[in-house]
Amino acid sequence: MLLEIENLSSHYGRIQALRGIDLGVEEGELVALVGANGAGKTTLLRTLSGVQPASSGTIRLDGESVNRLSSSRRVKLGISQVPEGRQVFGPMTVEDNLMLGSYTRDRHEAAQTIEQMYDRFPALRQKRDQMAGTLSGGQQQMLAIGRALMSHPRILLLDEPSMGLAPLLVDEIFDIVRQLQHAGTTIFMVEQNAFMALEIADRAYVLEAGQITLSGTGQALLSNDKVIEAYLGI
Repeated sequence: MLLEIENLSSHYGRIQALRGIDLGVEEGELVALVGANGAGKTTLLRTLSGVQPASSGTIRLDGESVNRLSSSRRVKLGISQVPEGRQVFGPMTVEDNLMLGSYTRDRHEAAQTIEQMYDRFPALRQKRDQMAGTLSGGQQQMLAIGRALMSHPRILLLDEPSMGLAPLLVDEIFDIVRQLQHAGTTIFMVEQNAFMALEIADRAYVLEAGQITLSGTGQALLSNDKVIEAYLGI
């Protein structure tokens, strides 16, 4: 198991956002986390990346606890997050945004990796000197993913990659997610579009009010009556 979460809880002041979360992601897997707004999905990713403190429980990467490590140290060990809403640096160029993702690598390695990102996302190569804030929503999502990949993560945390995108762009982003997994990237994805997330996931979890209430393969949850009623609109 590459990522193991055991009895994880987190609070915002007196409000408990996560309640005894247990889940795991094996190397090479694409694991989805689905749930309604306010269920705690983003809080879980923020806790994994070290932005939000854990109140109790353990987070292990390749068997080693990362609970006491800073966000920057977790990135160096291989945990990289694509934040909700993309959060690219609008006044900076596409290339500078990508280079920010490589702060854990040396300059030579970063230069090689950025060429790999341009090969993966040709639209970004064409706009490498353009301000990131002028890109379309889909291009900004590609940039946010590329920035996270610049650190050569062992696991990529994706937070709502389809948010705010037109249907055709949603399809394109999910194709990119599939391609990344097929290329060997381990992915833990939070996504409100439950149907598309479960369709491509090896395994999935349902989060409700800060607790895991269901788990199984993506296909099994797609046919689960509770999931169909609550999240698939069928």
